Amino acid sequence: MPVATLLPFTVTPNRKSASPTSFRLTEKFILLLVFSACITLCFGAIFFLPDSSKLLSGVFFRSPSVETATRTGMDSGSSIGTGNADKILAKIRKDHEDALIEAKDTLQKHPEDIKKDIKNDKEQVVQGLVKGGKGDSLTLPIIEYVRPPGVTGHEPSDPETKEKRAKIKEMMTFAWDNYKRYAWGSNELRPVSKQGHSSNLFGGLKGATIVDALDTLYIMEMYDEFELATEWVVKNLDFNMNTEISVFEVNIRFVGGLLSAYYLSGKEVFRKKAVELGEKLLPAFKTPTGIPWALLNMKSGIGRNWPWASGGSSILAEYGTLHLEFMHLSKLSGNPAFAEKVMNIRKVLNRLDKPSGLYPNYLNPNSGQWGQHHVSVGGLGDSFYEYLLKAWIMSDKTDEEGKKLYYDALQAIEKNLIRKSSGGLTYIAEWKGGLLEHKMGHLTCFAGGMIALGADGAPDQQTGHHMELAAEITRTCHESYARTNLKLGPEAFRFDGGVEAIATRQNEKYFILRPEVIETYMYMWRFTHDPKYREWGWEAVQALEKHCRVEGGYSGVRDVYGTSPNHDDVQQSFYLAETLKYLYLLFSEDDHLPLEHWVFNTEAHPLPVIKMEPNSNQANEVE
Repeated sequence: MPVATLLPFTVTPNRKSASPTSFRLTEKFILLLVFSACITLCFGAIFFLPDSSKLLSGVFFRSPSVETATRTGMDSGSSIGTGNADKILAKIRKDHEDALIEAKDTLQKHPEDIKKDIKNDKEQVVQGLVKGGKGDSLTLPIIEYVRPPGVTGHEPSDPETKEKRAKIKEMMTFAWDNYKRYAWGSNELRPVSKQGHSSNLFGGLKGATIVDALDTLYIMEMYDEFELATEWVVKNLDFNMNTEISVFEVNIRFVGGLLSAYYLSGKEVFRKKAVELGEKLLPAFKTPTGIPWALLNMKSGIGRNWPWASGGSSILAEYGTLHLEFMHLSKLSGNPAFAEKVMNIRKVLNRLDKPSGLYPNYLNPNSGQWGQHHVSVGGLGDSFYEYLLKAWIMSDKTDEEGKKLYYDALQAIEKNLIRKSSGGLTYIAEWKGGLLEHKMGHLTCFAGGMIALGADGAPDQQTGHHMELAAEITRTCHESYARTNLKLGPEAFRFDGGVEAIATRQNEKYFILRPEVIETYMYMWRFTHDPKYREWGWEAVQALEKHCRVEGGYSGVRDVYGTSPNHDDVQQSFYLAETLKYLYLLFSEDDHLPLEHWVFNTEAHPLPVIKMEPNSNQANEVE
């Protein structure tokens, strides 16, 4: 009804406007009754006709359900399932009821309170625009969430195994509760001094332990703690800041952690945050070759490399450890740019000659040429090889290029780097310009699990040989633990000067709660069910409890050969993300995160295999 027709009855009459055509009082009263009856009839029809809520919401309210359907191209004339239509109708009705309740509450408020509410709403909108920026208005395609198999598994049937797994869950609870008590919102915990800790790897980003631990909390069924962590992510995880971060560390911990939390729980906030952060990392690829910078300012998009890295080179393990996360970012966002960036890295590497088939750790992103010829399967190189294999597995074994690159690289590693000590220990040395350094790092110990994981696909009937090689490397890494006083492994150990699997330099004797040896035990258990791997894992649990557990959490130690621990006062975020998770899975049944359905990123964040649709050359469905 036009508003103008109501004005004579709602405003004070102007005497100067009186005319012979003016209505008498009784006529006005009769007209008022007629109009009132019309209004009652019309609004009654709107409220009580069968599909009235659709009409009302279309006229007065903007239903989010309707908006979503419009944005994604859903046509009202298209065939929509009855159940889906009922859900949309129920959502519209609920929105309508909520709007009526809000309107009633507003009408009962004092005018001054209404003004304050309006002012607060305006301020929140402004803060949201400043704080959230592009990410808050991020529009993602609608994806029907389907939980992948094996998010939870059966309880261990063996009582002793069940008891040991419960102990590991208690360790996680202790580590998490102390972080929450003393360092909540900080990146990491200082368990001795009982305060927060951060390194320059994350710049101004906060909450590394929270994001890193999300999936471990969920896997261990610590759902209350998971919900608390989720609430922090919703309210506090902010990427819009003027800060320089490590692209590699932020990718494997933050992007990986958010992706995994999404796939485990189905909570949309994690998908949104992962894609938002992924978009923040894309400017790192703005180099002449497309090989990304190591460091990136998240506000300006300006990147650079570590000044110590061979004349400004990018590092193999850093630019080579983006593939898993970025493929999933493309899948969840509908944006092919993420996948294109990591596939371009392969193109650059394929054009280069590899010395003895090996990949040097340094590559100049401007010239596209190798830097210093230093090759390592440990620090600076490790996860590049891991991601070649896992890219193939994650693609439902359709990424033949990734498969070939992995097995060719492993063949070169076995020929040039793998050696056996006089005492019979197999180790992976480092290669510097053609000369071997007979040193193996704790980081290198992941390779036992990697080789076992890839053994089934090994060419030329080499599956048995690869499993033997994996077992030998695992034994060597166990020896590096067994030969220390604290029964914890050093950062690096050597095979020269009459020593075997022992650190000889002071700056290699520390242990910072690293997961790589435990990770390899888990894989070896899954593939062989040899009880010694659980025995070795339990030895590590006992050593962690005896020497690393302090009143305020878990701390690394400075010298594993000392008679008593000298704590470094840092509870690394990866202790919760990796070490405790791999221990828990070591004592779980094989149906918990089964390896045919999941791959773990290098921070132990599980990502589902991207299944292929029948009669298709593209991966279209995440199982």
